Amino acid sequence: MKLRSHFTFSKQERSGILLLVSLIVGVMAAYYFIDTSETSLLDVSSAKIIQLQEELDSLRAVELERRKPKQYPFNPNFITDHKAYVLGMTPTEFDRLKLFREQDQWINSAADFQRVTKVSDSLLAVLQPYFKFPDWVTNPKPSYAKKKTYNTPISYAEKIDLNVATAAELREVHGIGEALSKRIVSYREKLGGFAGDIELYSVYGLDNMVIRRVLDQFTVKTPRSLAKMNLNTASASDIATIPGISFELAKRIWEYRELREQISDFSELEKIEGLSNQKLQLIQLYLSVD
Repeated sequence: MKLRSHFTFSKQERSGILLLVSLIVGVMAAYYFIDTSETSLLDVSSAKIIQLQEELDSLRAVELERRKPKQYPFNPNFITDHKAYVLGMTPTEFDRLKLFREQDQWINSAADFQRVTKVSDSLLAVLQPYFKFPDWVTNPKPSYAKKKTYNTPISYAEKIDLNVATAAELREVHGIGEALSKRIVSYREKLGGFAGDIELYSVYGLDNMVIRRVLDQFTVKTPRSLAKMNLNTASASDIATIPGISFELAKRIWEYRELREQISDFSELEKIEGLSNQKLQLIQLYLSVD
């Protein structure tokens, strides 16, 4: 076998082999001696690039702020459980507020809100700027010493019928201003007349002391007629039609009756959570236990 013939090349073949070897050596040399690492074509440390980056960050911050839910002023007496969640309140804090309101009491300041709900100082600092209370709370009118006021209780015969009393007559009571007198008259008209003195407690903004002063001088002498519902057959929806009774409280009363099958006396309802004495007196105008 002749191996030599395999290593015998023509002049042209030798030139081709030499060229190929040269190319291989050249590529290897370039690999070892030329820096092939990537170089940045953009100088990110330049003043122009830094300025552009700051502008982008500013625009991004503006957009994020724009997408945040807009907060509007609100009266904390009327927030819902969803609103409380959005505001950052815990369910326990909201339940305290809810129970407080069901007892016919009102939040009239940020301090009242924290005292009732026990929210933290940090959360109160966030919420307080958005609290909005009625004007008569935030800007009470000064009282004048010479203003005529009713302070001494009088007999039934001397009292003015609450269903015909004018706003001007109501303003004679210490603690009743223009806004409250109009609110009492407006609520009376909405009902079609008071059915009893106890309905005065449903007027927003009247505290118990002022109501007692009013009832020292006024009383319902011509109550509107009512067709009483039977508590033992009324549905929760029926009970909720009573002005001043929420559906939730109506449902609680209905459930209490269902558990006991029969209510023979209204005093049995005193055990219901959230049913204040005023509410109990109120429902007796509209319900019977016959």
